[in-house]
Amino acid sequence: MDDLGFMRLALDQAHAAATAGEVPVGAVVVHRGQVIATGRNAPVADHDPTAHAEIVALRAAAARLGNYRLADCTLYVTLEPCAMCAGALLHARLQRVVFGAAEPKTGAAGSVVNLFEQPQLNHQTALQGGVLAEPAGELLQHFFRQRREQHAQAHRMAHPLRDDALRTPDSAFADLPGYPWAPRYVSDLLALAGLRLHYLDEGPPDARLTYLCLHGNPAWSYLYRKMIPVWLAAGHRVVAPDLIGFGKSDKPKKDAAHTFSWHRQVLLEFIDRLDLQNMVLVVQDWGGILGLTLPMAAPHRYHGLLVMNTTLTTGDAPLPPGFLAWREMCAKQPEFDVARLFARGNPHLSPDECAAYCAPFPDKGHRAALRAFPPMVPEHCDADGAATSRAARDFWRHDWHRPTLMAVGAQDPVLGPPVMRALYDVLCPPGSGNPKPLIIEQGGHFVQEHGEPIAQAAVRFFK
Repeated sequence: MDDLGFMRLALDQAHAAATAGEVPVGAVVVHRGQVIATGRNAPVADHDPTAHAEIVALRAAAARLGNYRLADCTLYVTLEPCAMCAGALLHARLQRVVFGAAEPKTGAAGSVVNLFEQPQLNHQTALQGGVLAEPAGELLQHFFRQRREQHAQAHRMAHPLRDDALRTPDSAFADLPGYPWAPRYVSDLLALAGLRLHYLDEGPPDARLTYLCLHGNPAWSYLYRKMIPVWLAAGHRVVAPDLIGFGKSDKPKKDAAHTFSWHRQVLLEFIDRLDLQNMVLVVQDWGGILGLTLPMAAPHRYHGLLVMNTTLTTGDAPLPPGFLAWREMCAKQPEFDVARLFARGNPHLSPDECAAYCAPFPDKGHRAALRAFPPMVPEHCDADGAATSRAARDFWRHDWHRPTLMAVGAQDPVLGPPVMRALYDVLCPPGSGNPKPLIIEQGGHFVQEHGEPIAQAAVRFFK
């Protein structure tokens, strides 16, 4: 039997692993032309992180020959070995290793590193890859596709969709550039009444600081993808929810479902549910219009504030001219191109990044929040949210004594430098000791698209 024949036997073992619910990887050990051992992945069944197909096959072969050295043997495995398995194969003094599909994330036979080509080691094992790579790769792809579908079904069962809401298909969010984080969902908050809210929650739960990142309209948590890695690298936790109607969260069909007070209540209950402490509140656009009203409800939960291109809408002062122009545009063009909006204000973004902002809104039925939010901004003293915002303004002026950092996208025509200077006077009154705003000269309204230096400044500032 040749390499193809032996690899087909390894594929049989991989199929058996898949049937058992394990990642489908199989291996055989051949000694002088005869199969002396087989192995398939079994970490789940055996509760053993080392029970990879290669290790299982090596153990069986060593027992068969009565020797842990397998000098006259060849191992065939359907997937490129990881570092653990490569080390074991070298230690066994195998004559040859033949593998099928490459493993671009953890492969230690050339994809990530090549442990088989280390001249410092006292043994070199001959290596050959790509044998029956296509069927081996297809088996893995089918397994993980089926696993994703099962997880999606479990999510749907745990969070059934209300009749008066829509849910953007998971496929719309496949392979988004720069957004690798696993989704999390909650649907049993009292204010949600069964609607599913999506959020990211990355980093250690017991981190010293938690960055709570709130987005605006028409963005979603994707907006923070350039800042999140900076905070994670510093050892902090990051929580970034999608407001109802945005991102991966459910989307009520009717515009009237959205109100200032309801969205605020959802956020308050969300913070309580996760019991967030030592928070740095990170806000921009509607994330600030809503978010700046949150800390007065539970000041003990907050460590600091990072505020970008937003405002407090108290109803007793005129709305900024730039916002009024934006609101008028939304009223005249309710189906405006979200990708084009981001591309116009952020010419450095790739087409795929701009398209990612469109992903939550595949048709006009999913866009109720985009239509509802511009007229929802409190404009008069008796508007929903205005009194709450005035109370928040008093809180920031008189009761907030914690560090505040402001970053301003200088190119923002809606909530740019003049609006932010007025907000700075509220958040950072004389004697507060807070620094002057960080001006991002090339930044526009969605200043998070220039967010790395802002995130780095926050790491240095919030101690």
